Formats: sequence, C-alpha cells, structure tokens
Amino acid sequence: MSASLVVFDLDGTLIDTAHDLVASLNHTIGLEGLDPVGYGDLTYLVGHGGQVMIKRAFSLRGRDITDGELERMLDVFVEHYAAAMPGVSVPYPGLIEAMDRLSGAGYRLAVCTNKMEGLARRLIDGLGLTARFAAITGGDTFAVRKPDAEHLLGTVRLAEGDPKRTVMVGDSLNDILVARNAGVPSIGVPFGYSDVPVAELEPSHVVTHFDELTPDLIERLLAR
Repeated sequence: MSASLVVFDLDGTLIDTAHDLVASLNHTIGLEGLDPVGYGDLTYLVGHGGQVMIKRAFSLRGRDITDGELERMLDVFVEHYAAAMPGVSVPYPGLIEAMDRLSGAGYRLAVCTNKMEGLARRLIDGLGLTARFAAITGGDTFAVRKPDAEHLLGTVRLAEGDPKRTVMVGDSLNDILVARNAGVPSIGVPFGYSDVPVAELEPSHVVTHFDELTPDLIERLLAR
C-alpha cells in the first residue's frame, strides 16, 4: 500500500545553506577575477542548481561565460563546496521536531532538490539526517528537474508514496510550480531564498515556522 508522503526542498527549506553556498561561489568566481556576491543576491542565484548559480553570478557582474568555462567552474565549485560539507549549514529551527511529528504519525519523508544528488546526499548525511528520508533526489537524478512534474512524481515513486497523498514543502517558485504541475498541495516557507514573498507564489498554505507543520495541517491540505 502506498504511503502518505511529505516532500521537502533542501536549500532554503530544510537547511540554511546560504553561507556555504556563497563562500564556494565566491571562491569560484574569484578565480576568474569577479567581485564577490553577497547574501542579498542569493534569492536571484539559488534554486536552479550550480550551473545556473555561476551563470547568474557572471550576469550580475556583467560578464559572459562560455559553456566550456561554465563546465570547468562548476567542477571548481563542486570540489570546494563538497570539501567543506556540511560547513556551517544547519536545519531551520523546529525542523527536527516537525519531522518527528510527521514520522510519528506515519508519514514518509523525502527530499526533492535541484541540487546535484551527490551533493544533496553528502550534505544530508553530514547532518545526520539521511535515515529520515525514504528518497532523496537531485537535479541530475532524472532527465528533468523542478519545476517539471516528473521530478516530484519520480521522487514519490522512489519513496513508494502516493501522489494523491503527497504534499510538497518549499521556499521558491520551482517548488510551488512543481507541486502545481504534479497536482499535489504545496506548503510555502518564507525564510528561504525566494526573490518574492512566498505567499505571492500562491502555495496551498504558508507556514512561518516549522512548529506549524503538523499532521493535522497535512491532512487538511490532502482533504481539499
């Protein structure tokens, strides 16, 4: 029998990764003579994977980048970022307690992120959270990535869940869109890296703190 499932985005939803992402990005673009980006740029940079983050950093600095340069710099970024994991990245307040509540009520948990799967797994494992998730998928797990519905639906299948009994939790447009495209309810969190207030993206519900993420809320959303 397929299980009820709560699927989380990673960066800006489960884990506050801002400082480590910025440090590795600045290391990478600094080697090319670009001025560093700041934490205020994260909402523009994060959410589409490492390649897009580097390309957008170059765009912020008014520089073009070739595909060959991008591939080389992505390798530099990944090496720097992975070497320091988990760095200073930490779960958001109330997350562990929320996951305990959901697991205790019989929900399976999963991660669906546009971060490369290997990096996602290394981060989650470094924080001691791997055993909590029935599936962890990244931007390179399938042939598509968020907001394509198949990224989320593929995650649901790997977690042996039921799309009709699934809720997606995320902080940005890709998370809300992938839920909408897959026909599942979404919960937005406002403390992540969205470049607009998450409520404006029209998720099914917004929680301002993980204390509000309860089995009762999940069931209300699934009953709509």
